[in-house]
Amino acid sequence: MKTRFAPSLSALLAISAAWAHAQAPAPQGAVAGRATAHTEASAQGVIAGAQLLLPANATGASAYLGPLKDAPATAHAKVPVVVFLHGSSGLGLEAIAQWQQWLGSLGIASLAPDSFALAERMTYQSPVGKDAYEKIHALRSSEIMLALDALRRLPWADTRRLVLAGTSEGAVAVARHGGDEFIGRIIFSWSCEDNYFVERAQTAIRPAQPLLNVISAADPFFSPANAWLGNPAARGHCAQAFEDHPDASVVLLPGAPHTVLNLRAARQPVQAFLLDLFR
Repeated sequence: MKTRFAPSLSALLAISAAWAHAQAPAPQGAVAGRATAHTEASAQGVIAGAQLLLPANATGASAYLGPLKDAPATAHAKVPVVVFLHGSSGLGLEAIAQWQQWLGSLGIASLAPDSFALAERMTYQSPVGKDAYEKIHALRSSEIMLALDALRRLPWADTRRLVLAGTSEGAVAVARHGGDEFIGRIIFSWSCEDNYFVERAQTAIRPAQPLLNVISAADPFFSPANAWLGNPAARGHCAQAFEDHPDASVVLLPGAPHTVLNLRAARQPVQAFLLDLFR
């Protein structure tokens, strides 16, 4: 397992100080909505409303960005696909479309299932109880198979070249998925550690599978900079979870925000990782 772009000494000292000296109590969280399992109707909506980027080499014309249900019905060529699981704010986060368009410029399609197709879907303002988080994690995990089933029926999807990626809430499901349908994984803004967000990390990626973890060295939720992280031994990244994985890399971004998708320092290793897998 390789670790790159290590944070500076000053950044590490700042993180340590934040952990050691933070005295503020945890903020008061809140939960809204009660639905935590997809219905037959919402399962269809997850995929019909999934945000799709089809690159120009797949359409034979201009790139397509929009719901899967409105995508071109024919394909000019098969292309590799990144299945992307959004975070707790859903597909409304503008950074996701920007990232998908960037992938499209590399000739890579991307499909982002819409978890909020479920009516009254549970949402939260952290921190809340681990039982609530785990219900959401199970919901997100179920969306992986929904996406796979859809891709097997789509003429432009090269199902031999699939990568599973996700950010924050979505990244937990990426790390926990134990299947071998994907040739690689990308985990954005999740540390693969026990903390307030999970009962246990339950990382299940097989050692032989290539993977990339990209996260801020001072992530406001999952690094020791969070005073209510709930794990005094946490490192704030996935290095320990993947120490026995020969083809794993961890990229730490000093001073970065929680959403790192479109930072240049994040895009560079992601591009190298994907183009190597898809060549």
